[in-house]
Amino acid sequence: MEQTKQVTAMRARVEVDRPWLAMTSMLIGAFVGMLSETSLNIALPSLKLALGVETSTLQWLVTGYMLIIGIILPFSSLISKWFTTRQTVIFALADFLVGAVISATASGFGQLLLGRMIQGIGTGLILPLMFTVAMQIFPPQKLGAAMGVSALVIMFAPAIGPTLTGLLLAKLSWNWIFWSFAIILAIALAFAIFGLKNVAEITKPKVDFLSLVESVIGFGALVMGVSFASELGWSSPVVLGLLIVGIVVLFLYSKRQLSLASPILNIKIFAKPAFRTGAVLVMLDFAIILSAMYLLPQYIQSGLALPVALTGMIMLPGGIINAVVSALAGRLYDSHGAKMPARIGFAIALVGAIMLALVKPTSSVAYVICAHIIMMIGCPLAMSPSQTHALNALEGVESADGSTIMNTMQQIVGAIATALATSFLMLGQSFYNGANKQAAFTNGVHFGIYFTIVLAVVGLCLAFKLKDPAKSKDVDLNNK
Repeated sequence: MEQTKQVTAMRARVEVDRPWLAMTSMLIGAFVGMLSETSLNIALPSLKLALGVETSTLQWLVTGYMLIIGIILPFSSLISKWFTTRQTVIFALADFLVGAVISATASGFGQLLLGRMIQGIGTGLILPLMFTVAMQIFPPQKLGAAMGVSALVIMFAPAIGPTLTGLLLAKLSWNWIFWSFAIILAIALAFAIFGLKNVAEITKPKVDFLSLVESVIGFGALVMGVSFASELGWSSPVVLGLLIVGIVVLFLYSKRQLSLASPILNIKIFAKPAFRTGAVLVMLDFAIILSAMYLLPQYIQSGLALPVALTGMIMLPGGIINAVVSALAGRLYDSHGAKMPARIGFAIALVGAIMLALVKPTSSVAYVICAHIIMMIGCPLAMSPSQTHALNALEGVESADGSTIMNTMQQIVGAIATALATSFLMLGQSFYNGANKQAAFTNGVHFGIYFTIVLAVVGLCLAFKLKDPAKSKDVDLNNK
């Protein structure tokens, strides 16, 4: 009897013949989705000249994309209970492909923005599904490695985005950014059609339409508010109005979810300490990497006065290291759990952030690359184990809710971290007394990185609250 239980515990929740083949389409789709989130930042000057619109208008290409993702993500858990995994993934990839083609063939800003927002629907569906399916089809002893590869997609794509875009723009027009997306997505769609089977149980729960409306208004207003803050300032009536509406509506939304028998988003899972701690660590880690990766390319161009093409190459080594460490971090979870990798990861990220806080207009490129690499070792080392630790605390359909919650919060935290980093950047520039623009900008970068350092310190302290699952179970049994 005991042996039978052990064999069962070693099996995946849903057994499939070739789990990696089943994951391929989602991994590729999520990679393109996250790549798309940062790749346009370096292309905005080219788009400004090509389309004849102001930078403030062009920011909608980034804001609009994040807005749609923020609206769609909270529904992904509900959608997975109404439609099969296969149906949802094929629709998401086809949707993203159509949006990429619309953007690639755009002759004006309106068509380009429409394409971007359509792409956001696909990304919002794919991201949480990737983690949910991984939790279902891989056995416990291989789960860390699987989640490590999934985390690699989330961490590596934003890091490599500026490099790939810079290389494309050096030889081709901006349209090829989206054509490249379309080509990769067509390959992913083929994998989904021929290699993906359904792994989720279709329960078709009752849909509470008031919750749907509250979700759209709450998450949409919050993402728009923090996105506009970097341009209009936190004291802007527009920003304050959106933030207040978002917070109030999300409070009512959360209160309603707790009272529903079939909530749109099962936030009751936050009552589980392991999920709560792991999820917060993932949010902090994501905020660290997005705030630092937002500031670093600007420092290279405006602080060191180096060209855009060289900026992408300087960030390439860190992006490669990110990919390697993301893959290894998952295996570390399989052998050591989350405590050790998370603590070491946040400590290393803190060292990298401190190094970036000491940069000067005369700093060497080698020093900047070294600081970036150190941060790209620390962040992914903490990310995958923390995420796996959180999701492993959930059972059955809760995994979909946990994945949805973490991916939704990542987008919101990412927008907030970027907006705060921008605000601190501007504050630091205003505090500099002198005519040297490079020195003034570098001082602003210091202020922004101070915010990153605070995040790393908080993450390191919280990582010491992680508990070994086996010990936690022993404690629970003793209490019983």
